Amino acid sequence: MLRTVLVTGGSSGIGRAIAERFVAAGDDVIITGRSADIDKTARELGARGIQLDLESTASISRVPDAVGAPVDVLVNNAGGFAVQRPPVGAELEDVAEHWRRNLTVNVIGAALVVGAVEDRFRAGGAIVNIGSIGAEQAGNPYSAAKAALQAWSAGLAERLGPRDITVNTIAPGYVEETGLFGGPVSDARRAALIGKTHVGRAGRPDDIASLVSFLASGEARYLTGQTIHVNGGAHTTR
Repeated sequence: MLRTVLVTGGSSGIGRAIAERFVAAGDDVIITGRSADIDKTARELGARGIQLDLESTASISRVPDAVGAPVDVLVNNAGGFAVQRPPVGAELEDVAEHWRRNLTVNVIGAALVVGAVEDRFRAGGAIVNIGSIGAEQAGNPYSAAKAALQAWSAGLAERLGPRDITVNTIAPGYVEETGLFGGPVSDARRAALIGKTHVGRAGRPDDIASLVSFLASGEARYLTGQTIHVNGGAHTTR
């Protein structure tokens, strides 16, 4: 059956790798991005494009009509460091804005996208939220937002389970070829991040895309409400 797959933040990095997987599987794929050239990127992938700003409820409200068809898979991949961290001693309003924008981009936006398309989901569908290893290891607004995403995702899985919709979170570690850090990391930082892994290498976007593909498949219908860590062993669970 042809599936309708919506991937937010699908124009580059992890999101693009995810979209490519679903396109290769023959699905009808819609990617979103903030840039006005999202349609051009979508055409390159063989997908459809929607310009989407997660900080705008008006923008999110247009998603259902743009998608059109019933939805089978939603990948909430869009997110990241919303703004540069204010320096120590910054005005409280600047600190508050830093927190607000990180929460909006990384968790509130995902919740609103789900709310916008929830009534269009077919039974047997899957929602995959992209979290971060930072939710386990760091103390900043981005990390707090990703921790909130994981908690919300678990509750959403309970609510949507009776409709035969699975919900899981993938928490990547350090993945190269993404724009998360706003540019190349220094050699020293890269070595430190890789040094925390058991496998001695950085992650690649396709490491995440392959798991998304599995979670959206018929082979993963009993797997829901989980946070799955993909980090080469940089963070382990028991």
